[in-house]
Amino acid sequence: MHPTWFSTIPPWLIRLAETLLIGALGGAILTWLGFPAGWLSGAMIAVAVAALAGRPVQMPVPLARVVFIAVGISLGAAVTPETLSGVGTWPISVALLALAVLCATFASAFYLRKMHGWDMLSALFGSMPGALSQVIAYANLSKSDLRGIAIVQTIRVVILAGFLPITLATLGLVDPAPNPPRRIEAPLYELAILIVVCSGVALLLQRLRFPGGFIFGAMMASAVLHGSGLIHAVLPWWVVNAAMVSLGCITGSRFANTGVRLLLKYLAAGLGSFAVSITVVAAFAWVAIELMAFRIPDVVVSYAPGALDVMMILALALHLDPIFVGAHHVARFMLVSLSLPVFVKIFGAKPAGTQHAPATKPAQKD
Repeated sequence: MHPTWFSTIPPWLIRLAETLLIGALGGAILTWLGFPAGWLSGAMIAVAVAALAGRPVQMPVPLARVVFIAVGISLGAAVTPETLSGVGTWPISVALLALAVLCATFASAFYLRKMHGWDMLSALFGSMPGALSQVIAYANLSKSDLRGIAIVQTIRVVILAGFLPITLATLGLVDPAPNPPRRIEAPLYELAILIVVCSGVALLLQRLRFPGGFIFGAMMASAVLHGSGLIHAVLPWWVVNAAMVSLGCITGSRFANTGVRLLLKYLAAGLGSFAVSITVVAAFAWVAIELMAFRIPDVVVSYAPGALDVMMILALALHLDPIFVGAHHVARFMLVSLSLPVFVKIFGAKPAGTQHAPATKPAQKD
C-alpha cells in the first residue's frame, strides 16, 4: 500500500495543528459566551486540559517569538500622549510593587516550607512571580524538584489568566467582552514598515538579553511610531486574536507530560501558595490605588504575580494602559532576575538530611 499524503506530514506539524485547533475551539467558545479575554483564557484552559488528558500538545519556540512580536506591536499601537501623562508618579507605584514581590515571595515560600515540607530554596523557586525560564535554570543547577516548581508556577499563571478577567468583569471594572478597537484605514506600506521596524528592535533587544525583549522591543518601537504620528496602521483584528490563541496554547502546553496523579500531588501546594501570594499582593495594590489616582484594573493587572507575557496580553485584551502595565512587569521581572542568584547563594547550601520538595524525580513521568 502506498503511503497516504497524511503520512508524509512531519509529526511536529501535526502536533502543532492539533494544539492550535484545540486552542482556537476553546477560545471561540469562551468568546461566544461573552467571557473577557476569551480567546486567551479559552485557548489556555482547553490546551491545558488536552495536555493533562495525554494529547501531545506543543508550540515551537520560533512561532512563540513571532507571537510575542505581534503582541508587542498591538500593545504599542494603543499608546497615546495621554497614556504617558502620569509617568512622573509611577516610581512610587513601582517601589510598592517591588516590596510586594519580596513580601509575597517569602510569604508563599514560608507556606510551602511549613505546610508541604519543601526546602527553602525550592520553596522560593516555586514562589517567584514570573521569569519561569530563569527559575527553572537555577533550580536545575541546584538539583531542586523541577517538575514541582514548574507545576506550582504554572497553576498560578493559569488561575490568573483564566479567572482574573472574569473577576474584573464581574466586579464591573472592565466590560464583560470589550469591543474590538476601531479599524484604522492606512496604506499597506505603513503596515509593512511597522512590522519590519518593530521586528528589528525586538530582535535587537532580545540579543542584548533585555527582559521580555521580543514583546517589549516590538511594543516600544510601535509606541514610538504611533505616538509620534508617523504610522497609523495597526495589525488586523484576526492577527491579534490569533496571537491571543497562540499565547494561550503556549501557556496551556506547559502541562504536557504531566499525569493527573502527579498534578494532584502538587495541587494543594499550588493553590495554597497562590492564595498566600495573591493576598499579599492585593494588599499592596490596594495601597497603590488609595495613594495614587490610577485605574483599578490597571493596578490589578500590573501587580498580578503572573507571567510577563500573559499579563501583557491581558492588558491588550482588556484594553488597559499598556505602558503602565508594561513598566511594572518589566520592573518585577528585573527584580526577580536580580534576586535569584542572591537566593541561591544564601539558601543554596542545604544541611544534612534536608529534603527537596517531596515529589517524584524530575525526569519521572506519571
